[in-house]
Amino acid sequence: MASTATGATGWYRGRVKAVPSGDCMVIVAIASSKPGPLPEKSITLSSLIAPRLARRGGVDEPFAWDSREFLRKHCIGKDVTFRVDYTVPSINRDFGTVFLGDKNVAMLVVSAGWAKVREQGQQKGEASPYLAELLRLEEQAKQEGIGRWSKIPGAAEASIRNLPPSAVGDSSNLDAMGLLAANKGRPLEGIVEQVRDGSTLRVYLLPDFQFVQVFVAGIQAPQMGRRAVPESVIEPEVTVEETNGDVPGEPRAPLTSAQRLAASASVVETTADPFAPEAKFFTEMRVLNRDVRIVLESVDKFSNLVGSVYYPDGESAKDLALELVENGFAKYVEWSANMMEEEAKRKLKTSELQAKKDRLRIWKNYVPPATNSKAIHDQNFTGKVVEVVSGDCIIVADDSIPYGSPLAERRVNLSSIRCPKMGNPRRDEKPAPYAREAKEFLRTRLIGRQVNVQMEYSRKVGPADGSAVPSGAAEARAMDFGSVFLVSTVKADGNDAPPSAPSAGTQQSGVNVAELVVSRGFGTVIRHRDFEERSNYYDALLTAESRAISGRKGIHSARDTPVMHITDLTIASAKKAKDFLPFLHRSRKIPAVVEYVLSGHRFKLLIPKETCSIAFSFSGVRCPGRDEPYSNEAIAFMRRKIMQRDVEIEVETVDRTGTFLGSLWESRTNMAVTLLEAGLAKLQTSFGTDRIPDFHLLEQAEQSARKQKLKIWENYVEGEEVSNGAPVENKQEEVLKVTVTEVLAGGKFYVRPVGERIASIQQQLSSLNLQEAPLIGAFNPKKGDIVLCLFGADKSWNRAMVVNGPRGPIESSNDMFEVFYIDYGNQEEVPYSQLRPIDPSVSAAPGLAQLCRLAYVKVPNLEEDYGEEAAVYLNELTLETGKEFKAKIEEKDTSGGKMKGQGTGTVLAVTLIAEDSENSVNAAMLQLGLGRLEKKNRWDRKEKQQALDNLETFQDEARTRRAGIWQFGDIQSDDEDTTPPARKGNGRK
Repeated sequence: MASTATGATGWYRGRVKAVPSGDCMVIVAIASSKPGPLPEKSITLSSLIAPRLARRGGVDEPFAWDSREFLRKHCIGKDVTFRVDYTVPSINRDFGTVFLGDKNVAMLVVSAGWAKVREQGQQKGEASPYLAELLRLEEQAKQEGIGRWSKIPGAAEASIRNLPPSAVGDSSNLDAMGLLAANKGRPLEGIVEQVRDGSTLRVYLLPDFQFVQVFVAGIQAPQMGRRAVPESVIEPEVTVEETNGDVPGEPRAPLTSAQRLAASASVVETTADPFAPEAKFFTEMRVLNRDVRIVLESVDKFSNLVGSVYYPDGESAKDLALELVENGFAKYVEWSANMMEEEAKRKLKTSELQAKKDRLRIWKNYVPPATNSKAIHDQNFTGKVVEVVSGDCIIVADDSIPYGSPLAERRVNLSSIRCPKMGNPRRDEKPAPYAREAKEFLRTRLIGRQVNVQMEYSRKVGPADGSAVPSGAAEARAMDFGSVFLVSTVKADGNDAPPSAPSAGTQQSGVNVAELVVSRGFGTVIRHRDFEERSNYYDALLTAESRAISGRKGIHSARDTPVMHITDLTIASAKKAKDFLPFLHRSRKIPAVVEYVLSGHRFKLLIPKETCSIAFSFSGVRCPGRDEPYSNEAIAFMRRKIMQRDVEIEVETVDRTGTFLGSLWESRTNMAVTLLEAGLAKLQTSFGTDRIPDFHLLEQAEQSARKQKLKIWENYVEGEEVSNGAPVENKQEEVLKVTVTEVLAGGKFYVRPVGERIASIQQQLSSLNLQEAPLIGAFNPKKGDIVLCLFGADKSWNRAMVVNGPRGPIESSNDMFEVFYIDYGNQEEVPYSQLRPIDPSVSAAPGLAQLCRLAYVKVPNLEEDYGEEAAVYLNELTLETGKEFKAKIEEKDTSGGKMKGQGTGTVLAVTLIAEDSENSVNAAMLQLGLGRLEKKNRWDRKEKQQALDNLETFQDEARTRRAGIWQFGDIQSDDEDTTPPARKGNGRK
């Protein structure tokens, strides 16, 4: 055999990938700049000859297995340094020296007696540079009788493996079903001898040396290309690398020319799938020639074994299937995964989904299916639970936003779970089985508790039944989903706190609420489609559901559903509510649960003892009406205080609408007192104070709020009531300090209060730095939206509500919008370029402009005689002077509606008097004949009758002089004036 000695060309570093025999190893480069599998080289240890393992139909040479095992256990997976000493081209083999750390591997093998030393090759130079030392170590091993030099009688024969037929290539005798039945679920020890592709292994099962092919359960890696050749030429193999595909052994002699020609003429090659070589290399580097554990799961219809493969990685064992899927080298296969345990199956499914999202390897061109959900990022917050809507939906008040803001409360649907629906009593929909129990379970554990919320995804759903709708559908609405965790606080002196517990007051995320609900059997886990967003704790939810099913809890039990019949008196007649009053009078204080906060002083209560729901209101305490200033703040305040809390009530009576009146306590605190102290309500003495418990406390609370000028009392002038001509003492009257900002017709005008509130808003607006116009399409204001608008007269930015806009999409920066300035009351048309989106912190406060009219005075409209003169004079007297006025509220009129949709919908009838004037503006208008008095009625309250008498003097003066509307005598019509349209203008001062 001709050979060529190459001499040493340098040292290289690599990692041992395979050990085919006791004197040969396959070494892989540690890194490479080229993509794909790393370069590798087969190195036979110079000047050594190890015993040969059996090939097909043969038997081992004595000590062959022990020799291979010695080298494998020392070197497999280890980093080594090597060089090529010489090459024999005729057999295409490199011989070299390998160092494991500072130890020569050849010397290790020889000193252990597992190989003999060949003193000289057929050609000069075919010898190890360490030949002399190797010969010395061999002689020493012989003298000691170790390894293959053992002097124990029968040792050589005993070292030869008794291989079953399957181990020498006869797989027809393998009883796959019998092997599975005997070892189902039991881990088997084995050594991987070949990696056919990323998910197919050929393994020796120990200790019987059964040679089996195992398909990795639950996955499928890309297929390698195949070569089909005639039976007569399939045996010979040329290189060590090629022999790795079979039972390891000595390479056979090269094919003759005739054999090669015949083989090449009949070879059929198929191309490997994309990433197949990479997947195979990935698996080889982890399991080839390694000790593995195999758990047989099943046998397919072709009698192939299917099992889970685990390989060692440090102190732990890793799942080969999971590693392949996580790195994008294999896909999840349902039929195979169904043979596995649920938890392992879920992990594979989740890992494949993540690989698809990251577009790893085989998924690099993956196009995700259309989905109606999208991830939510960076929206985590901490807050207090103020309402439990159902078993899978809660409302959390964000700690970072003031409670009066519309954005302070956020609806959070629990991710990836579904609980029974509560139904809708107004549509005759009854709660589903266990719906009440699920809601009550959450209420008792969450209401008023601090939670951490991790928002995860939003989904578009249909408006009625919550079913999914196509993306972009006009009627779709978005629901936000997240994981909610109870916050636990570690006490500084707590004996139960672990040594590593944080200091006092430190908040920690505790129980996952969704997991808690599912584990108690009050909900099920949603089986998401592949690319749908899901909970970050999805696996934990599935585990909790499995526990609930096995424990037959809640909806998974066979027990009858508990039934609870509730009589809802809020939708019954007032007579039925009155008939129920004696039952509520039987006990002085009655336990109840607050179901809804209808307004700051009115609630819907559930009384479990009487199995009924009632409408309940505080006696003698009233909050601002809907759309009035501080109305929403009062509702938000009470929601945080008592929504869905356990309370006690004392019912006094029932009004004509069927609402029960009385007092309410939460944790022994009278909530009416709390509401008054916050400046969000007023006392109404017309209820009769003698029957209201703790009335003296209510009075003290209101006086405290009034003295501090809190909320609705911020513009209160202590001790003053403005009459028609001059101020009089009356502490019960409400007087506001205002400036007039816009004059309409018919004696109507807008005012805004003077105080800290306007200063705060103006400071926020002045600090804005808005220069660039919005991009077309990036900002699409709609009717009713609050925006920032540049006011043309003084080039200042103001809050405005969109009254009208262009039909269809915005096409130009010159598209016109009609806007109403909510802090001033005027209205104008502006181009799109003068609008900007507004920060929620600025838009949260209600508009300051309040629509008013002159109390007791009817002023002509513009189209009537003297209507224009009346509007001009009112403008001169109020707006143009820029004076501050005291406005005494005589009446609140909610029947007039809004002015083209602006304002609050409530018109205040006021007596308006300037700081430096003795007579009111009401009297001045009458004195010039620019208005007339309302008609007296005998049922008018005394204060109104007195005011009309006082003002009649000014009207008589105008009538005597035939001024204004009295030019032609008495006015006979007594019809009410209609509300005039708002005039556009820039008359602000």
